[in-house]
Amino acid sequence: MKSIIPTTQHVKNLGRTLFQDDILWLALSGSGIEFNFEGRYLEIRLQGDDHTTADADHAHIAVYVNEERILDEMVRSPQPCYTILNEQAPRNCIIKIMKISEAPMSITGIRELITDDAASVCPAPSKTHRIEFIGDSITCGYGTDDDDLSHTFSTATEDVTKAYAYRTAQMLDADYSMVSYSGYGVYSGFVDESIDTRNTSELVPPYYTQVGFSRGTYKGKAITMADWDFRNFVPEIVVLNLGTNDNSYCRSKPEREAEFMDCYQTFVTLVREKNPEAYILCTYGLMNCELIPSIEETLNRYRQASGDERISFLPLPTQTDADGYVVDFHPSLGTHHQAADIVTAKIREIMNW
Repeated sequence: MKSIIPTTQHVKNLGRTLFQDDILWLALSGSGIEFNFEGRYLEIRLQGDDHTTADADHAHIAVYVNEERILDEMVRSPQPCYTILNEQAPRNCIIKIMKISEAPMSITGIRELITDDAASVCPAPSKTHRIEFIGDSITCGYGTDDDDLSHTFSTATEDVTKAYAYRTAQMLDADYSMVSYSGYGVYSGFVDESIDTRNTSELVPPYYTQVGFSRGTYKGKAITMADWDFRNFVPEIVVLNLGTNDNSYCRSKPEREAEFMDCYQTFVTLVREKNPEAYILCTYGLMNCELIPSIEETLNRYRQASGDERISFLPLPTQTDADGYVVDFHPSLGTHHQAADIVTAKIREIMNW
């Protein structure tokens, strides 16, 4: 047997990852690795964070062989090992290891791939296109595995692969990067209707330039809050879907909507700064739609101020009772599929893909 460390010599990174101390760390939804494997035996050894033994929202991972999910696990021990293949004859296939839950609750690392001595491991080929998705719980796939409305959030029932963004990337044959946090906004994170105080602790912009914010730590360190190198993934288009949580505080109050617009424009300016060649597609509307006029006005103001015409807005149809819901009235699988179809069609139109 031999041990292979998951460096870019051997694997393709999916989304934002951080290689440190011979461990490839995964925080954000959809982050992981993909590689071509030829051999008889494959075992993966992961690294849990400091909270793996606690009764908490552990990292949720999935492993695929030729796009078929063969493992779906919660990382509940410090260094779990999983046997992926154990064959009599060599097998040639594509392996994908992915964190399907979001960053704030937990992180996990990939320590090594253990293979038979004759096995080969090399990076999977790049896909045709590259998309970055920025969003909130909708992008994360909040509650997609639980349609019991009496339940609440759990990383065990969250699956980014069932959400509109991941599905859009698949339909467009695109490599992706997801920067998404449930409950987060650009001006205010989610607040319950009984609370009239702006939530400034759950905002996407402060963490956009980092690998991924998480309360999950390793040896007491917030490892994934390192600066992100934007050269590692250069998207052709950025899909920005924020505003849903901001609306919980704005509540159609003009002074709050004006502040939201200022924050939204500032964030769009940052996204453009970090992605100078990308088209920016702003979208919003699946769970509420009150801020559509504010976003449209903001983008008009941004275009006039910057001269940047490579940006547009796509309103999405708001979910209905007929569509169904999952946990905390989040979008159902059917709603995600509809949204993916709409966003995919718009990207094909804009990018001529």
